[in-house]
Amino acid sequence: MSIKKIKTKEEFKDFVKSTTKIKGYKNPIGFGIARVDKGQLNRDKILQASFAFLNWNENFGTAAVFIAALNECGKKVGFSKSEQIFEVDKRFLKQCIKAFNPFLDEVTEDNHKNIQVIEYLYSLIDRDEVDESDYRVVFIFEDDAPKSVECVYMKLYALSLGKAKLRSLNLNGAFGVLENVAWSGNIPIELDWLRANEIALKLEGEYPNIDSVDKFPRFLHHVIPANNTRILDSSKVRMGAQLSNGTTVMPGASYINFNAGTLGPVMVEGRISSSAIVGSGSDVGGGASILGVLSGTDGNPVSIGENTLLGANSVTGIALGDGCIVDAGISILEGTKITITENEINKINDVNNKKLEVKDTYKGVELSALNGLHFRQDSTNGQIKAFKSKREIKLNEDLH
Repeated sequence: MSIKKIKTKEEFKDFVKSTTKIKGYKNPIGFGIARVDKGQLNRDKILQASFAFLNWNENFGTAAVFIAALNECGKKVGFSKSEQIFEVDKRFLKQCIKAFNPFLDEVTEDNHKNIQVIEYLYSLIDRDEVDESDYRVVFIFEDDAPKSVECVYMKLYALSLGKAKLRSLNLNGAFGVLENVAWSGNIPIELDWLRANEIALKLEGEYPNIDSVDKFPRFLHHVIPANNTRILDSSKVRMGAQLSNGTTVMPGASYINFNAGTLGPVMVEGRISSSAIVGSGSDVGGGASILGVLSGTDGNPVSIGENTLLGANSVTGIALGDGCIVDAGISILEGTKITITENEINKINDVNNKKLEVKDTYKGVELSALNGLHFRQDSTNGQIKAFKSKREIKLNEDLH
């Protein structure tokens, strides 16, 4: 069996429609073609997956083509499984090209990205420039805990490309799926291979420059950031982070973990832990830390509002609303005791829907997500106090 060469766009629509009538057919959440890096010793071990183009809740016509082409090649797609992975071969690519025939003349560098992937990969394989076994067609049908390296990477791509919202994907068990490898640039190297070849590599002066040992690659190894986004040290942003246009990540104490990031222009000179999100116009000062769900927030993910300032070396373990300030060097955690005068409570209540009752002290968690708070420490007695913020936080527009 073989897909008949489709001549018109109407025929293509009919082809897609007939494919989606397959029993149990389901549109994938995400799909794409990935190049995989295999272990240098264990060729069955997948170290990394790179997607030239990722589809996420989009391009379902292309998904139907991929599924039909796989079926014609005897590789049946099982829609009841949360994820499906198939090796690419030349026959699969030819089937896809025949289906995409009505669109081939329209392909430019700016459109029909999936067709670009198919055509370019076909040309590489046809010229014997690559090993076709290094390529996979990957589908995610349900957002379950990932079972494969390819699907972990697909979800990390979806987050880093902004195609999926932060905290929206199931990444449970991802660390257990990924291999711990030595990274030399964007090349993953098996640690066992390094150990086995250490003597020869060092005596011949060919021991690689190892940048890190980790299960996750760097953001910039896989993602081209927005034009107005700056990352001054590639080690400061992990794959799976999400950086909105206008974000600046300075060197030094800054760091953005996976499944964390920014929602607009943000200055980052501190640490944004996994699951933490920072709103537009905010400033994470030098050495400041936003705690993650595993580091002191009792499992509650922290969101920082817009135009909020975290002073140098401050620590935040509660959500902050818009227009807040945490002074340098102080910690605001869920259990931190904070005092607010009745006069300041009235001012704070004026700018919030949630109203505070007047009392002597509050725990940090009681003030979570309120707007316009300024947290300060009394230098005479060390007491943490909160006031209605009087200062407007604005980033330098020339830098963001």
